[in-house]
Amino acid sequence: MAGNRWSANTILLSVAMVWGLTFVIIQDAIATLPPFAFNGLRFGFAALLLWAYLQCNPSKPLQFKNIGRQLKYGLILGFLLFAGYALQTYGLLYTSSGKSGFITGLSVALVPFLTFIILGHKPKWQSLFGTALAVAGLYIMAFSDLSSINFGDVLTFICAICFGLQLVYTAKYVSKADTANLVLIQCLTVGILSGISSLLFEPPVSSSVFGSPIVITALLITSLFATVFAFVAQTHYIKYTTPAHVALIFATEPVFAVIGDFAWNGALLGPAAITGSVLILAGMVLAEVPLPRPILAFFTRNKEELAPIPLEDEPPVQK
Repeated sequence: MAGNRWSANTILLSVAMVWGLTFVIIQDAIATLPPFAFNGLRFGFAALLLWAYLQCNPSKPLQFKNIGRQLKYGLILGFLLFAGYALQTYGLLYTSSGKSGFITGLSVALVPFLTFIILGHKPKWQSLFGTALAVAGLYIMAFSDLSSINFGDVLTFICAICFGLQLVYTAKYVSKADTANLVLIQCLTVGILSGISSLLFEPPVSSSVFGSPIVITALLITSLFATVFAFVAQTHYIKYTTPAHVALIFATEPVFAVIGDFAWNGALLGPAAITGSVLILAGMVLAEVPLPRPILAFFTRNKEELAPIPLEDEPPVQK
């Protein structure tokens, strides 16, 4: 189990890195290819890649037991992903990739509350304090000047809620469905919904767009690494940990987004942005990391709450 936990942490950290670094790539691509069209191609191609892999790999066949239930779960997760990525991608039209990364990263602070509402797991008191810190950091970084609030920021925050819900529901459904089925159905759902939305709300895409190296590179990278690899890893390895622990690892995503923004565009963060970033990351970490007993005693002032605190949440028992 310890080995599975270490592997899960390592792979999930690489997922956060891939998601963070692709913010800039997506932003460059949607300057040429409309957002819904981009997401439709990205997730449609990802579904095709995953299906082809499963067809060519007899050791990992698709599982059709209880397919109706798996279809239901996959559709729910797919709709949340569609809403999240549509809002995130459109938000990138109006805000910077660095700010988008941080606002999207706020979803990890929401996970303890969503877990309580959906799974009935009561959040720790420091989750409340951690969320308050994250919100304060977000305000300092992005909203210190009220005139700086833009439409993209609002869209991206709603996107963060959708991603938080997707993570919690993945933890709820993963023990009841096959990993490959869940990811394949999710990708198909996002691809189809995005394609329909593109036909309804976006102008026709010129064939010349698909000759753009930026668009081709973005579609290949996001389909293979930010979609197939990322969601198979998330769905599989969440079985060896908890939603809160996964959210804590994903807290590093906005850090990678800023690194990507700097590497690609040379964007630098000012003092307010750095302070806000530190508060956001501190709030995300505090939401799940147990505090030392003396500090906990100072805040709670209740000896009955001072039961031994485990170093980390135990993952669910695997059957």
